Amino acid sequence: MKRLTPLLLAVLLLALCPVEAQQILPRSLGQWTEAASSGTATTPATTPPPAVLAEYGLRASESAAYLPDAAKAEDQMRVTVFQMRDPSGAYGLYSFLRAPDMVRADFAEHSSISRAKSLILIGNLVLEIAGTDLTKLDAPMKSLAAAVVAHSQDGPLPTLWQHLPPKGLLERSDRYILGPQTLDQLFPVNLGNLLGFSKGAEAEIAHYKLRGHDATLLIADFPTPAFASQQLSQLEKQFNVNGSNPGSSSPPLFAKRDLTLLALVAGAPNRAEANTLLDQIQSGTQLTWDEPTFQFKEPSIELMVVGAIVGTGIICGFALVAGLAFGGFRIFIKQMLPGRVFDRGTHLEILQLGLASKPINAEDFYASVGRVVGSTVVDKNLPDRIALRIFR
Repeated sequence: MKRLTPLLLAVLLLALCPVEAQQILPRSLGQWTEAASSGTATTPATTPPPAVLAEYGLRASESAAYLPDAAKAEDQMRVTVFQMRDPSGAYGLYSFLRAPDMVRADFAEHSSISRAKSLILIGNLVLEIAGTDLTKLDAPMKSLAAAVVAHSQDGPLPTLWQHLPPKGLLERSDRYILGPQTLDQLFPVNLGNLLGFSKGAEAEIAHYKLRGHDATLLIADFPTPAFASQQLSQLEKQFNVNGSNPGSSSPPLFAKRDLTLLALVAGAPNRAEANTLLDQIQSGTQLTWDEPTFQFKEPSIELMVVGAIVGTGIICGFALVAGLAFGGFRIFIKQMLPGRVFDRGTHLEILQLGLASKPINAEDFYASVGRVVGSTVVDKNLPDRIALRIFR
């Protein structure tokens, strides 16, 4: 038992260690080896403010520096990896860190590079690489991207950027936003919490050139059309949206709502210029109404009692009319065709109890008195017997 105690303690400590504490960055990248490492940290000192990292869902970060063999310290490649809560947050941080001078790279599906900085998006991981001249370091950066794939978490990426109009768009100016702190840093008007990020809203902004003016387009997507309409009404009360508040000190905003999408343009000289962007924004969502909705109201007790009485009277009247019709039809047929349709003697049998000796003739019960039915004369003085008619 004493020998098993250290082993059990080790297993318990491993179970209690968080997943974020596991090292993501490799110790070496081919001929490049780790020169220094800052380990893991939950709030790293990096370019994005802590509030922005929190809105994108930062879990942990890790930094390391790599040097090739026999290289100087100034030739090192400094790497920081941000582990986010999900791929959507990682995509947002990637767009936030991307600079306009960074061109597309082939390290991953979403990667960009400039001379001094490179970004790689892999699942819920964002790799930020800094160096003197990264354009010559394709091999180690591809090795780095391949090494961290096992630690990434795959998932769908946001598609809100697909609603951005392509005409006039400044390349690499789009940003995906998940919180008010990030929005206030990127949008010229401080909207704060009026877009309802805490209730599931998401936003995308981009910069455009409108006849020499730098305009900023903001597209917000809300869970429901009603929520989008409500947020637009609040914006119109506090800001000068579509001329709703001319006395406001904030710059004029031009807005358009299409179902769950709300588009805002800041920096446009007039409504006509803003419409060149707003008219291109379509939600792409269709709402269908399969069946009408109504509110059922229970009738009063008086109406239900009267209805029951009237309904019963209608049923009784129908039964009376049907009975008279059937009886009258039967009597009419018996008068017109006696013994041919109804009460035919050949289709009847009589069960006799044997209380008298005289036999009973079935035709005595249905033929007219004194008339001849077939070859038999009907006897009007029927015997005192008890009989039961049975139809075949």
